[in-house]
Amino acid sequence: MRAAARFVGVRLAGAVVVLWAVATLIFFAIRLVPGDPAQAILGGPGSDASKASLDLVRREYGLDKPLVVQYAVQLGRLATGDLGTSYSLKQSVASVLAAQVPPTLELAALSLIVAWLLAAGLAWWSSRSGRVAGAVGNALEVIASAVPHFLLASILIVVFSTQLNLLPPVSTGTAAGLVLPVVTLAIPVAGFLGQVTRDSLLDASAAPFALSARARGESANGVFARHLLRHAALPGLALSGWAFGSLLSGAVVVESVFARPGLGRTLLAAVTVRDVPLVTGVALVSALAYVVVVVLGDVAERALDPRGRAA
Repeated sequence: MRAAARFVGVRLAGAVVVLWAVATLIFFAIRLVPGDPAQAILGGPGSDASKASLDLVRREYGLDKPLVVQYAVQLGRLATGDLGTSYSLKQSVASVLAAQVPPTLELAALSLIVAWLLAAGLAWWSSRSGRVAGAVGNALEVIASAVPHFLLASILIVVFSTQLNLLPPVSTGTAAGLVLPVVTLAIPVAGFLGQVTRDSLLDASAAPFALSARARGESANGVFARHLLRHAALPGLALSGWAFGSLLSGAVVVESVFARPGLGRTLLAAVTVRDVPLVTGVALVSALAYVVVVVLGDVAERALDPRGRAA
């Protein structure tokens, strides 16, 4: 019980540090982007705002104060859960995120599941089908992990939308419109997870417990399901947090290509107009989702590996 409490406490403390680091990084990084935040609030460079209007906005939003003071004020607001108001959309950041978070989480969660299925299936096939299959599996994993999202999305659209006319090229709000974005995000992650899972699977196949199970007459599928799968999944579970973070970053490209609503498109638009509150809100929500997935991965790893519970 004490070890579990310490485990939870350490993870919560780590989550707070990660969120603070993200808020700090975004606050200072967004100010390196050329442009005037006051002008962004008044509609951007095309608004032709007067100097008096710009000065008034700077005073109203505290942009005329020293940078350190602005930073302290923003941290204070975030600590109370106040994400502020979007400069460009004139809405509370919380309400914008409430509408944009579900589509991205849906996309990322489904992509992670598909990535795991692809990785496990390819790893299982290539690890038990000889050297040629192993080489083919390794090559597919390397290619999958290296292909850029925009290139993969273009190929899938040409094949399944333009040539075969099976799936829509843009998001339609239906299950069919979700297939290509999910596959586009899942394939690169599956490449990384597949490499790790296959290596772990080969190591576990040569371990004494696997040899003993085969000596007792268990079938290959039985040894895989009852003994190898758990050990092979441990390194992949440790990488699930990274994988989820990769999916969220990839969503910026995928949501734009497939005209799908979500955090990725919102972030891209917010960065373009220097919408500091909205950029900070999207980054914090993404970081929080990443931390939650990392903790869930750690919990699953501890549940599968008795050595983790004993530590």
